[in-house]
Amino acid sequence: MKTLVKFEFLKILRRKSTWIIMAVSLLVTIFLFGLLPVMQFQTYNSSGVIRGLDGIAYKKAEISKTSGTLTDEYVTETIRQYQILFQDPENVGYDGTEQYLIGDAYWDFEAYRGSLLSLIASNYDEPGTSSGYNNSLPTMDVSGGTDFYNQRSEKIQKLLDDPSNEMTQAQKNYWQSMNRQVKTPFEYGYYEGWSTLISCFELFMFPLLAICIVIAPVFASEYQAGTDAMLLSGKYGKTRLVRAKILASLLFGMAAFVIHILAAYAIPLSAFGIDGWDLPVQITNTVIPYPLTFLQAVLVQTGVLFLVLMALIGLTLFLSARMKSPYLVLTVIIPVMFIPMFLTPNGTTGIYNQILLLLPYQAAIPRWSNYISYTFGNIVFDVFSMRALFYAAAALVLILWSGRGFRRHQAA
Repeated sequence: MKTLVKFEFLKILRRKSTWIIMAVSLLVTIFLFGLLPVMQFQTYNSSGVIRGLDGIAYKKAEISKTSGTLTDEYVTETIRQYQILFQDPENVGYDGTEQYLIGDAYWDFEAYRGSLLSLIASNYDEPGTSSGYNNSLPTMDVSGGTDFYNQRSEKIQKLLDDPSNEMTQAQKNYWQSMNRQVKTPFEYGYYEGWSTLISCFELFMFPLLAICIVIAPVFASEYQAGTDAMLLSGKYGKTRLVRAKILASLLFGMAAFVIHILAAYAIPLSAFGIDGWDLPVQITNTVIPYPLTFLQAVLVQTGVLFLVLMALIGLTLFLSARMKSPYLVLTVIIPVMFIPMFLTPNGTTGIYNQILLLLPYQAAIPRWSNYISYTFGNIVFDVFSMRALFYAAAALVLILWSGRGFRRHQAA
């Protein structure tokens, strides 16, 4: 059996098209995940724009000034310092709609605290609204402190009770239980490398497609070459050979995707740094319910992507076993993978949204801050658990059906 798997694996590797497709895919992945974010990165200081690696180093040094534990006292003091600056007219500009800090007050205080001020202000906004810290923080009453984490809990409760979310009591209980696992107070700091990765996950659809293109001929090419009759009539043609083709395809797909993952993660994390791996994802949005650090969040989404890969390989093999041309296989695979790119969820409830959020392209987008529930009786699944279950089951079923399809093929 090992010999057959090795033979089928090498058969995939020996195709010239395999190396061309994988090389192009890897170069595109390196460019989109690594080089493009670094080249496009820019930040500002009082002297002007700072780009690329110099800009990354400057921003990292500036944000380090705000790193620390977001206690109620820290939040209160930050807001008070901001408000004191607004009390001096020379520090304040006005564009006809809102006031904002200018000059040294901006560069010495607000410039490197913008993300922190946005995080604080958004915690006090009503669910689904964003007033902006320039509008809310200068007039906020902090004479009695801020009670930051109680405010977070109240905002989450309002979100759960919002009639538009149509949540059952079981769903509310599920999300409240998860939120209670989120550790407070939050640690705040620099996390640019991880946020860059998280914002790019859907780009993995390109290497996923490349792997499917390479796998598409596994069964179909035997039909094209007319070797199907000989293989199926052999002693192990309908048993070990079929399993060897499937295992070789899975091994190739996993190995190729691991290489893409390593390339996609290594470059941005090398450029932006791994700082912030242990910080909670809640410092991007306080209502995120998942009790994860940035590293854990990336690992969870990576696991989902591997399950999506397994299911897509299963679908590709299933189609390859039933179609006489690899090109026909791709006429199904490409729409399945990319049509959801042009469809937008209009909420988190309803059968349309719940199906759409499970499709491959949408499954590559984490959606950490969305309270997406799948309920079966009294059992509730969040979107990540549901995606894992769905794609694991789909991979198993499709892989089994692909083998059955080739065995039952009637050779001419």
